Amino acid sequence: MARIPYADIQSDDVHPLADKIVAQRGSILHLYQMLLHSPAVAEGWLAYLTSIRQKSSLDAALRELVIMRVALLNRAPYEADQHAPIALSEGVSEGKLAGLADWSQCALFDAHERAVLAYVDAMTQHVQVADEIFAAVAAHFAPQQLVELTATIAAYNMVSRFLEALQIHSHDAR
Repeated sequence: MARIPYADIQSDDVHPLADKIVAQRGSILHLYQMLLHSPAVAEGWLAYLTSIRQKSSLDAALRELVIMRVALLNRAPYEADQHAPIALSEGVSEGKLAGLADWSQCALFDAHERAVLAYVDAMTQHVQVADEIFAAVAAHFAPQQLVELTATIAAYNMVSRFLEALQIHSHDAR
């Protein structure tokens, strides 16, 4: 159960933004129902995460591998619950999803994915990224994609930290 009650999405100050979220996302997930306690934060969050998920030039399957690895490292089950079906729909195999826990020992990942996953691990676990890890990932991407990859990793670390601090979970009642 979440640490604080979810926002009332029918309240006058929240309802217009709640309608916008439904229009963009199809429904109001627990994450957004919590964010709606602060409409300004919710609106900025929506814009940022929409850019990351829908306006980035990164390959969608790679983006979802990144999100799933961040969720795993941060022990954020809600994030994983939400993104596993998306990852599968974007072409990530069930084998790769299962192999994420020990990706360095899993033969399913190619050199490109391994460089990305090492970058995810460094950013998530250590914040600072060693030069050799950055060089390996930079060999696969133009500057735009490096910025988008870095922003994706940072954004989903933000998401998992928010979810876990407030104990937002998929099984919560609305």
